[in-house]
Amino acid sequence: MLDEKNINESKRRVEQMLKRNEILKEKEGKFTEFFLDNARRSFEAAKLLYDSSTKQEIKKATGFPDFNGFLWVINASYYSMFYAARALLEDSGVKIKSDQQSIHLAVFDALVYYFYSNNKIEMHLIEEFKEASAEASEILGKEKAKELIDDYLREKEKRGRFTYEMGEIAMQSKAATSLDRARRFNEVIRNMLS
Repeated sequence: MLDEKNINESKRRVEQMLKRNEILKEKEGKFTEFFLDNARRSFEAAKLLYDSSTKQEIKKATGFPDFNGFLWVINASYYSMFYAARALLEDSGVKIKSDQQSIHLAVFDALVYYFYSNNKIEMHLIEEFKEASAEASEILGKEKAKELIDDYLREKEKRGRFTYEMGEIAMQSKAATSLDRARRFNEVIRNMLS
């Protein structure tokens, strides 16, 4: 859960990145459509993977009767949210110049700093973005999702349980949640950009 401490940490990190010119504020963004296209394509991939994992006629037509892409539904759903957030920041003139390892944290922090702190975006969207990032990272086996995870030990335990103990129904449920979360997040961001 995102609390005042997390919000203040995000603000502090953005202010540091601004001082180091890792985040630049310009008048306009040139790559909004690029990021929106990536968000759309990522969502479409997530939806196709979900449908291919749940519909027998698609499994049969593709020749993969036992196909299960739920793991990648979660990942692609998160990336659709990540690219939508990048589009929103880009449209506002926020340029993030960060290395690949910390770009996800920088985008989250900038979203909090430029949109949540100014009441331009609702808390539940920030929390959904944060949770999607944590789930995608945990499921893909990364050791740590930087500071996006409120309680690293709890998440590490959850990842282990999810990776080794959960069955296909639980994985499908997580994938459906991720897909729905990404759909809502993308809709809100696209409406903000309209």
